[in-house]
Amino acid sequence: MIGESMLTHAQLWTALDRLAARAGLSASGLAKAAGLDPTSFNKSKRITPQGRERWPSTESVAKALAASNTSIDAFVQLIGESGHTTAETLPLIGFAQMGNPAENSGAFDDAGIPVGKGWDEIAFPAIDDENTYGIEISGNSLEPAYRDGTVLIVSPNASIRRGDRVVVKTKDGKVMVSELKRRTSKIIELRSINTEPAERTVSQRDVLWIQRIVWASQ
Repeated sequence: MIGESMLTHAQLWTALDRLAARAGLSASGLAKAAGLDPTSFNKSKRITPQGRERWPSTESVAKALAASNTSIDAFVQLIGESGHTTAETLPLIGFAQMGNPAENSGAFDDAGIPVGKGWDEIAFPAIDDENTYGIEISGNSLEPAYRDGTVLIVSPNASIRRGDRVVVKTKDGKVMVSELKRRTSKIIELRSINTEPAERTVSQRDVLWIQRIVWASQ
């Protein structure tokens, strides 16, 4: 492995976070793509319960590089960049979790701003909305637009226009990812983005919040 004696624990883990961000993945998404336990690279796994630093193994780093098609030289550059702030950490939630009231209770406030402690994290270049967060797609329900493992970056404060892809949460707890067809003072018209295109009209009074998707990994 790259000599651990030459690195700090924080530098190596920061480089792995940057590697994940470059691939458009969360830390857990990178681990999954590398064939590892999805929690292998999570922040909670970097320090033991006894407070000792836990380093990633040579094998896990090699698998992460292979999964992201990254050379060891490029990874060394990421380590060298670890002292510079080119990315920030955003809260990350699974799409399936968003639609499950038992799992997402307390994850958002009524305005759709991330709150609470049940979030994972993803490194992402700085964006001009402090409330920005990520959603990790699981399964094929949103294909062909978004595949399993795709990470969507959502900006609650971004302006929304016709044709934008959006996340909508209704007051009954349902969460949808759709294309905005039209919006008036009374209704929101949505177009589905999956394999069975359909249009749906939702009353504004039934919508808790609607937010724009500003970026998606592919």
